[in-house]
Amino acid sequence: MLDTRIHIDSNGQDVAVEHIQDVEPILEHNKLLRSMAQKSDWGRHVASIPNVILTRWLNEEYERGNVTIRLFGPEMDALVDRKLKDPEWAFLRTDSAQVQSFMGFGS
Repeated sequence: MLDTRIHIDSNGQDVAVEHIQDVEPILEHNKLLRSMAQKSDWGRHVASIPNVILTRWLNEEYERGNVTIRLFGPEMDALVDRKLKDPEWAFLRTDSAQVQSFMGFGS
């Protein structure tokens, strides 16, 4: 469940939007899926990414000046692919370490 909180600055003009999500169930499910063999040769479940992380990645791109990126567009798909290949974000992946190494997704 995603919770959104709006904060208005004391000047009455600036607004900040805060997104809050309990990501623990998603991360635990990812961990469980990593321990299970995937038998399909296509359509593998690669990752489950909490909405707050997708929002973070999108905001980081905006901060870099990339204000044309859109959440479900091809540029965002490429960004997600790059992030999931980064060992820092490996905990989001649902495939096994062996598959990640074979496919070039790990270190």
